[in-house]
Amino acid sequence: MRVIAIVNQKGGCAKTTTTVNLAAALASDGARVLVVDLDPQAHATLALGIDPDNVDENLYEILAEPGGGERLQEIILEAGKNLDLAPSGIVLSALEQKLASERVDARTERLSAAVDSLPEGTYEYVLIDCPPNVGLLTFNALRAASEVIIPLETSRFAIHGVDKLLETIALLTERVGHDLTVRILTTLYDGRTRFARKTLAGIRETFKDMCFDTVIRVNVKLREAAGRGRPIASFAPSANGAVDHAALAVEVEASPPVQQPEATLAASPVQQAAREVVVRFRDAKANDVRIAGDFNGWIPDKGVRSLIESDGQTRVWTKILRLAPGTYQYRYVVDGEWREDPENPEAVSSAVGGRNSVLVVS
Repeated sequence: MRVIAIVNQKGGCAKTTTTVNLAAALASDGARVLVVDLDPQAHATLALGIDPDNVDENLYEILAEPGGGERLQEIILEAGKNLDLAPSGIVLSALEQKLASERVDARTERLSAAVDSLPEGTYEYVLIDCPPNVGLLTFNALRAASEVIIPLETSRFAIHGVDKLLETIALLTERVGHDLTVRILTTLYDGRTRFARKTLAGIRETFKDMCFDTVIRVNVKLREAAGRGRPIASFAPSANGAVDHAALAVEVEASPPVQQPEATLAASPVQQAAREVVVRFRDAKANDVRIAGDFNGWIPDKGVRSLIESDGQTRVWTKILRLAPGTYQYRYVVDGEWREDPENPEAVSSAVGGRNSVLVVS
């Protein structure tokens, strides 16, 4: 069973649209799919034609009580052929306060335990629609999932906030040893505009192999389908939105989950020539410094060993990378802000704004 969380802390990037229509496309291909609506706004529930106000129990009852996850099957509703739903409701927004006194690991394991309670073979895919923030509900989704899809719309603020999300994913991996395969999906794409084409190029330049080949085009039929409480595949099967999500489903099915490589060198034919490379960042005021680049999928400190020392009044962050010969682009993430390496004069412009420092390993 593949558990996939659809996550982005930014609203309006088509998380729910992706969740519902990818689920329906997978179901149309014959897979048994469960949609878990983890957003208190219950948009996925509504998009599948179910009124959350008419549901007796939703995910709150399952996640709020110890051992409640064993009852997950009791709240699951049929939403279509091969397609089921674990519904949400506004009461789910009270979960964080309800669990405030519990240990962190106990709070974030609730959904994982619930999904694990499903009988083996019940579903081939579980798709989790997350709220537009990185709070307790999203942490539950990341802990339950083995894969993450991040929808990115082709707008001026497409990549704004994604650095924090990738940092959260890296932190989860580091603290609980839970690896996640991360993929980027471009959404709301209007190929008629030069700006959208340029933004798409920038997204692909930044995230490279993390990007799906499929692009979800702007399509008014997607909004109309959601308003009618139906997936696009049944509402308008010939519309661009249906075609694009069908292509996405094929791509998901064709690419079984693999763990993110510790660095891009993991797939390099010259991996045996990899060596340790040391870079340092000095700052008297910084509290947290991480490094991200095309060598680790732009996930801050993924696959990086770090040392923190003091050089008089200045703190020194030493980053130890293991890289094969080649040219790499990178930036530091300093207290959540992306920066060039101030000690490296070699840099190139990024298509998504700012400049990336360049590291050449010979």
